Amino acid sequence: MGPRDRPLVWLHGEVKTPPFSHEARVEAGYLPRRLQRGDKLTLPRSRPMPGVGTRCHELRIVDAGVTWRILYRADPDAIVIAEVFPKKTAQTPQTVIDTVKKRLMEYDNA
Repeated sequence: MGPRDRPLVWLHGEVKTPPFSHEARVEAGYLPRRLQRGDKLTLPRSRPMPGVGTRCHELRIVDAGVTWRILYRADPDAIVIAEVFPKKTAQTPQTVIDTVKKRLMEYDNA
């Protein structure tokens, strides 16, 4: 990590093989690294999630038979990873959104 890179703060979830394939795990490491360096990611790799909160996004990682999502918030001083999950429906489940909002609120109040 360089002196200007923002740290990753993992509130929940992990990226490991299995269940991620090796290729998906590499991508799931590469994309947050780009965020740490200050890169702005857009579709198809990252999508804003204003329904979750300000500066919240989801990384999209296509794997064999499953599409993974990493919900994160780009804070000025860190990239906060709030959830990692396999997405099986067109919309992010409301339970996931509610859980992420709660985690981020607890992080902000700590």
